Amino acid sequence: MKANNDIQSFDAVLNTKYGAPGTEQRAKAEEDAFAYYSGVLLKKARKKMRMTQGELAAKLGTDTAYISRIENDAITPSVGAFFRIANALGYSVELVHSIQ
Repeated sequence: MKANNDIQSFDAVLNTKYGAPGTEQRAKAEEDAFAYYSGVLLKKARKKMRMTQGELAAKLGTDTAYISRIENDAITPSVGAFFRIANALGYSVELVHSIQ
């Protein structure tokens, strides 16, 4: 088997596939990635709490379909909705400044 010695920077791969940072195409790709990740986080948190989608929806005063659409990356919750869902699951969201 031949070794692959052609290692590329991940930034270079992203630039090729989605355009340079600051471009509309790159911003859309990043937004899609954050939306997907938020759904994954909420689903894992819900399962960790051993809560069904219906139970979570009832706590939030919404329906199961809304929770399912978030978890399956069909919709992106607003920031406020994300915070409410996290709170309903017993989590808090902390913003940490990391730029020095």
